[in-house]
Amino acid sequence: MANTPQAKKRIRRNNRRSVVNTNRVSRIRTFIKQVESAVEAGDKQQATQALQAMQPELARGVSKGIFHKNTAARKLSRLSKRIAALK
Repeated sequence: MANTPQAKKRIRRNNRRSVVNTNRVSRIRTFIKQVESAVEAGDKQQATQALQAMQPELARGVSKGIFHKNTAARKLSRLSKRIAALK
């Protein structure tokens, strides 16, 4: 258990940040799932639009420290590759 006032404050702050970061991760995952579902359906136009909506959210996650930049680049690359393979 934290004894110092600063340690107690850090615990409160960490709990608040945890909630915010969890919401951000969830939001980004939703965008990724929208792209994946459009790819599964074979709808290239909708998948492209969903990818364009996902890109800034993913970049925002990187800038906020939620994702590593290479992780975001990998996700973007793999989804782009899957969309390009659609006819």
